[in-house]
Amino acid sequence: MAAAACTVIVAAIVSALGYALYGDRSHPATSTVVIVARGSTFDEIARQLAGQGIVSNVWTFRILARLRKQDVAVHAGEYRLAPHQTQDAVLRELVSGGAQIAAWVTIPEGFTAAQIATRLEEAGIGPAPSFEREFMRETLVVDGARTRSLEGFLFPSTYLVPVGAAPSQAAGMLTAQFLKVLPADAAGRARALHVNVPQAVAVASLVEREAKSEPDRPKIAGVIYNRLRLGMPLQVDATIEYALPKHKSELSFADLKIDSPYNTYARAGLPPTPIANPGLPSLEAALHPWKSDDLYYVYCGNGRHVFAKTLADHQANVARCLR
Repeated sequence: MAAAACTVIVAAIVSALGYALYGDRSHPATSTVVIVARGSTFDEIARQLAGQGIVSNVWTFRILARLRKQDVAVHAGEYRLAPHQTQDAVLRELVSGGAQIAAWVTIPEGFTAAQIATRLEEAGIGPAPSFEREFMRETLVVDGARTRSLEGFLFPSTYLVPVGAAPSQAAGMLTAQFLKVLPADAAGRARALHVNVPQAVAVASLVEREAKSEPDRPKIAGVIYNRLRLGMPLQVDATIEYALPKHKSELSFADLKIDSPYNTYARAGLPPTPIANPGLPSLEAALHPWKSDDLYYVYCGNGRHVFAKTLADHQANVARCLR
């Protein structure tokens, strides 16, 4: 009798679990949008779904995911879930991405417009060529000056971008964030340095690609402004890398002779546009450069550059750092 009773109980539990997972369609009551934050654990996601009335039971939803080994398969993003779905259907929607309407996209500091376009494609937002064309043909008015493209003004951050977003929509999100974080004193600081804000952003892009440590950012910016003031070519390797069709980890002497307006070995002054999209630390460095007479710097390992006022001292630094 006891065995029969246990069998009945187990059958009842299994039946109840099966109904909860595959039969109950009482949730969600209406179409519901849920945003899964980056770094969320599945337990946190399950509690969030229950709290929003999307699933009826946290415990059964967890069991289903773990039995399927899908408790690590839900990606952060924004989802729109139709009403009256079973827990099984909700999990499938989250795992397949079929219900996803926006994805988190992180744009690192120093990415070029082309790299940002590729990152958007990798996130499933849309084709990279469409985004790159938009970024390179559109302009922005900053400090009364119209930029030549959006290169430099696509602010590095993490965005929740709608899947299938138009290139103009993505560009608007990134440039709006740039204008939001641009320091309030940017125009005044730029004028004090005898440049406008877009030119200061170009300096910041050079700093972003050249500096390897926080303390060096304002020092490199200082060298750039000193050279601009004296009419010296900037001789920034990163501008050559930007001009080349493919990235190279080491430049050749032939590369330094490339015929390009971005060749700062052959041409004095700033490149015609920023060469990357700088983050706030590099923007701050470009607006608040280190005051010195330094005209040269060379990378010396361990994330640090060494600086010099004269060519002789610079050549000595190069010889020491290359040992």
